[in-house]
Amino acid sequence: MTSTNPTTRQTLGAAAVVALGLAAAGALAGAGVARVRTADRTVTVRGLSEREARADLAIWPLRLVAADNDLAAANAQLARSLATVRTFLRAQGLDSARGTEVVLQNFEVADAATNQYGGAQGGGSRFVIRQTVIVRSPEPAAVQAASQRVAELVSAGVVLTSGGEYGQGGPTFVFTGLNALKPAMIAEATARAREGAEQFARDSRASLAGIRRASQGVFEILPRDQAPGITAEGQLVKTVRVVTTVEYGLR
Repeated sequence: MTSTNPTTRQTLGAAAVVALGLAAAGALAGAGVARVRTADRTVTVRGLSEREARADLAIWPLRLVAADNDLAAANAQLARSLATVRTFLRAQGLDSARGTEVVLQNFEVADAATNQYGGAQGGGSRFVIRQTVIVRSPEPAAVQAASQRVAELVSAGVVLTSGGEYGQGGPTFVFTGLNALKPAMIAEATARAREGAEQFARDSRASLAGIRRASQGVFEILPRDQAPGITAEGQLVKTVRVVTTVEYGLR
């Protein structure tokens, strides 16, 4: 029978302790991996919120044109057209006393005689003067009603054109109250996202473990009547939309 000296017994004891420690560490590491994998169970959902919003600002460009072979006569024609437009706006209830601003922009004079491609040939007027009248009003409904009677200006001798930096013609209706809608819409979109997540959790026999991450989409202002050729800028009533994306943990 072989005897074991004290040094050997101490070495074997230390080795046993190390082996037990490694085994325990391995067991804990395995449990840690299991927890990580369990914690990685998530569901990502989206929540939608929509509101109807009525425009609270209207911008209406009226582009006037006057033409004549005499510059002074063309300018006088333009002045008469401007006076007619102002009288028309007052008759429609659009004046500065009600917060409406009427400003003149983009005065341009074209002389066909300076045109290097032929001058005033073909019987056209030599001088053409253009100016834009900008109506800016906090009463979009009144502007819309006035714009539907613009033919009265034409009957009174006012020459109008379309195009330019304010679109192809007609008023632009703007909604400026978006900031007031944001808190309630974000809350509603988040609540709807949670409803979807809870349904998914029930279907998968799990429960929600809280929000892991969330992101808010861009607020969109869309036409209420979404059809080809219809824009939000041309409608008094619009649709405001936001979508939130939320990731929930599952347990």
